[in-house]
Amino acid sequence: MAREAGVSIGTVSNVLNGTARVTEATRAKVEMAIGRLGFVRNASAWSLAAGRSSTLGFVIIDLSNSYFLDIARGAEREAGKTGLNLLLANSDLSESKQRTYVDLFVEERVAGILIAANHGSDQRLHKSARGVPVVMVDAPGDHTDVCSVVPDNIHGGYLAAMHLIEHGRRHLLFAGATALVPVRDRLTGVERAVAENPGVVLEVEQTRDVQVEDGRRVGDDVALRRTAERPDGVIAAADLLALGVLQSVLLSSSLRVPEDLALIGYDDNRAAWDSAVPLSTVRQPGEEIGLEAVRLLLEELETGTESHQHRMVTCEPALVVRASTIGQEGAGIASTSLAPR
Repeated sequence: MAREAGVSIGTVSNVLNGTARVTEATRAKVEMAIGRLGFVRNASAWSLAAGRSSTLGFVIIDLSNSYFLDIARGAEREAGKTGLNLLLANSDLSESKQRTYVDLFVEERVAGILIAANHGSDQRLHKSARGVPVVMVDAPGDHTDVCSVVPDNIHGGYLAAMHLIEHGRRHLLFAGATALVPVRDRLTGVERAVAENPGVVLEVEQTRDVQVEDGRRVGDDVALRRTAERPDGVIAAADLLALGVLQSVLLSSSLRVPEDLALIGYDDNRAAWDSAVPLSTVRQPGEEIGLEAVRLLLEELETGTESHQHRMVTCEPALVVRASTIGQEGAGIASTSLAPR
């Protein structure tokens, strides 16, 4: 290639790696030679020569969930600032696929790995990275031996409950699969808000999961109750769950949303935007989580694993108000704090 461009091998290397200043005319000659020859750099050989990879791996739970797409978008943007590439692997809610992809990234000698583990899976998954720096993403629990980035689910639950309470709702129902740590944390925040407001009643309805069909069962239960026993506000632990509640209530009863039943979800999944009644929700800070995760990974790469001090970064959620809680007139308001924490 150097002969084709009429420059030295060192100059070609400088253009490819950006390690030294090269005139625009020289860069243009090298790039034209690359195009004519169809050159593709051998990434593995480059990694061996440079002593590090230019690639980060990211094992994601479920790419069909827009929340994780937002995390990936933030991670990719931050990685790109330093010339790193991000490879995505979708575990599709499978623990075995999680482990397989971690092993694959280790074998491919990536510089570091981001892991968004299933909430019910082994949270020690990073141990299988065999010395490759890892950051756990949206993974609840105490990770003293690895960096992690988590959303503040307790405060998110508090925001959701306070929003309903401040708009006059006095009988709240929280629906969710509390076997999942994030859901349990959201319930803790709801309970805190209720405890601060005497006269507000809270009931909890357990669900098997946080999918649409689980929400439909909750909605059916609410719709069949007598007026005196019916909640006037529902907090769903996820937007898909809230969407199921909404579908059931609108189809099987004469209840009006939000006049008779205010409904708020969690995540700001894209499913919340286009529902028959746009769903109020608590927005997860997905892009910020991805950005912070890559920053932590870069810190460890720069300082070295032996001397790096692991830490956890917490990102704040935000309240997004749409028609399902106060009607169309107040839609679009967003807040991160309704009251002192």
